[in-house]
Amino acid sequence: MSPSIIKVILADDHAILRDGLKQILSETDDIQVIAEAESATEAIMIARKNPADVVVLDISLPDRNGVEALKTLKKENPNLAVLMLSMHKEDQYAIRSLKAGASGYLTKQGASSELVTAIRTVAKGKKYLTASVAESLANHLGDEEKPLHQTLSDREFQTLTMIASGMTVGEIAEKLCLSVKTISVYRARLLEKMRLHNNSEITHYAIKNHLIDSQ
Repeated sequence: MSPSIIKVILADDHAILRDGLKQILSETDDIQVIAEAESATEAIMIARKNPADVVVLDISLPDRNGVEALKTLKKENPNLAVLMLSMHKEDQYAIRSLKAGASGYLTKQGASSELVTAIRTVAKGKKYLTASVAESLANHLGDEEKPLHQTLSDREFQTLTMIASGMTVGEIAEKLCLSVKTISVYRARLLEKMRLHNNSEITHYAIKNHLIDSQ
């Protein structure tokens, strides 16, 4: 394989999306998908065995939050470029991902038009930011006081958005493969940190701060 080829691992639990991304990348001469993963655990194991230049990592994987997987990948291989792919609004997870070591952040809606450029950019060791992510980052850096939700851990933040989306503690526990007790602890912590009292206040805060769609 030519050294100029950018070797990519795709990590997303939806086969149809992976096939779509592979189709986009197959039209290039300098990017090759060398492996695919359906979970965070599989992505980490594949990255250990298959040296790659870029991992395209879904932020919502079934077994672990993508930001947690990102941290593990960067800890094991600091030179690996990780491009986060998400269905979430860019201002929701972009800052959190970039602070955790991501080289870039794309929404799935924008992937078809931006994926190739993003991969080429991060493979060179540069950051890839869309205009909206750059704006969010600038606003974040300009804030004198951090919004309360930015004091949360990744799991606490994930719990907040899932509660605000209408999920029960039991449903969140099943989705994240964690115990109800663990999710209850996350909920108690986020209520304390954010000075909230119940799920209704959590939902109101999330909508007000554009952390979830209000439709």
